[in-house]
Amino acid sequence: MSGFFDALETRSADERAAALRQALPRQVAHARANAPHYAALLADVDPAEITGTAALARLPVTRKSDLIARQAEAPPFGGVVATPMARLARVFASPGPIYEPEGDTPDYWRYARALFATGLRAGELLHNCFAYHFTPAGMMLEGGARALGCPVFPAGTGNTEMQARAAAHLRPRCYSGTPDFLKTILEKGDELGLDLSSIRIGHVTAGPYLPSLRAWYAARGLTVLQSYGTADLGLIAYESEAREGMIADEGVVVEIVRPGTGDPVPEGEVGEVVVTTLNPHHPLIRFATGDLSAVLPGVSPCGRTNLRIRGWMGRADQATKVRGLFVRPEQVAEILRAHPAVRRARLVVALAGERDAMTLRAEAASADPGLAESLARALQSVTKLRGAVELVPPGTLPNDGKVIEDTRPIG
Repeated sequence: MSGFFDALETRSADERAAALRQALPRQVAHARANAPHYAALLADVDPAEITGTAALARLPVTRKSDLIARQAEAPPFGGVVATPMARLARVFASPGPIYEPEGDTPDYWRYARALFATGLRAGELLHNCFAYHFTPAGMMLEGGARALGCPVFPAGTGNTEMQARAAAHLRPRCYSGTPDFLKTILEKGDELGLDLSSIRIGHVTAGPYLPSLRAWYAARGLTVLQSYGTADLGLIAYESEAREGMIADEGVVVEIVRPGTGDPVPEGEVGEVVVTTLNPHHPLIRFATGDLSAVLPGVSPCGRTNLRIRGWMGRADQATKVRGLFVRPEQVAEILRAHPAVRRARLVVALAGERDAMTLRAEAASADPGLAESLARALQSVTKLRGAVELVPPGTLPNDGKVIEDTRPIG
């Protein structure tokens, strides 16, 4: 097992499904009993029936975008935390603000698995350049490193010259932080004539990891891998040296759904990331992150068998204002539910002269005038706005997760 963090990573599909049959009913029951939000939201749900992903997909989603209002109405956590404040280790605040708990358990955010996949091993120093102030990012990576038996230099953000000089003195093997800041530190080290050759691996997240930057690190002989997580959920997925997508963490269940709905999309189709965590302190059930991704087929060549996603592909919150009224992905989804002949649709917002115009582009097997007329009536009924309808052949619309496309010029 030296190549894997634990045996969970290489389970068969049957073994993973059997584990979920035990874990999901227990987590749903725990959330209903201890988190007021879920006591109300899942009041009519029998936890014993939630034994797999198909049953899970029938439950309502809780949106990250709703947490600000929920926490304002029911402070401090909006009824989604199952552990009393006095029994927590820390409380953090992310932009919004959204307040997040940290339970008093080792590796609470589960980042040891991702750091292990990057190559960090016991006794090696981690130079951690994530913030320790207000947000949990610094503690997320520190907790993972400590669980691996690694000391941590809590470098935080900024102070590039001091970062480079500290790394030259302390000789860390691993960097963690945003994708571009390691390059900044290394370039500063070059400028100052410092030896930063001890840094051989890096774990990056919280920003775009561009191909050009990946190539820059590779040319320098560094292995720099990325992960995807949030302050609410902790680790969601991580990259291995196979570098073929991101592998879902073993402590969460990941779904990809059509934006504005809770309906899973087919494998490969871009949609919104929805996550159920098995964390007893913060038992988020079908938590809609607002991020876009897609499921990759098959398993990773590295031997890890869990579901893979393509990584972060943008934001799913595509609400826009048309003629003074907000139009949302949920409204497009409502129209599609009433028209099963349409599998996918995109509402394109543009300018016609000086006036806002909408066109619903809908994939249909045939150009049925009756279907187009019905869609146009539904569009007006649901959005309270008139718009055109264009029927297009299946497969015409881009697979990018967009439900509303606003083409109007900015400014």
